[in-house]
Amino acid sequence: MELILKQDVQNLGFKDDVVTVKNGYGRNFLIPQGHAQLATASAKKVLAENLKQRAHKEAKVVADANALAETIKAIEIKITAKAGGEKLFGSITNIDIAEALSRGGQVIDRKFITSGIVKRTGKYTASVRLHRDVIVELPYEIIAE
Repeated sequence: MELILKQDVQNLGFKDDVVTVKNGYGRNFLIPQGHAQLATASAKKVLAENLKQRAHKEAKVVADANALAETIKAIEIKITAKAGGEKLFGSITNIDIAEALSRGGQVIDRKFITSGIVKRTGKYTASVRLHRDVIVELPYEIIAE
């Protein structure tokens, strides 16, 4: 089943992508939730026209995302957590990284940060998706209190 995504769907695609999914996933989840619409011939023509008109606006958005990426790379992130030796009492998630970024002056929504769950001290990297074409690898360090 071919669908046109109306919004970003994690692990599937971005807004205005034409994706092929299994019939049940499209019929029972994506279409009723308003995440997608059927990719008929007329819908594809409308999508192509909209993408053509939006292409030059997209260049400015990508440039802004690249500028934000450079400022984020300059921020040094050190997260302190209670630990016994190298093992943490609890864990560090993307929520903690988003809070550390906001303390550094850049507010990024936590759903755009992918880091996994970290349970030990040390140096790690997280990926921050600022745009569909701009993904930044962000190094951070976890220090025991």
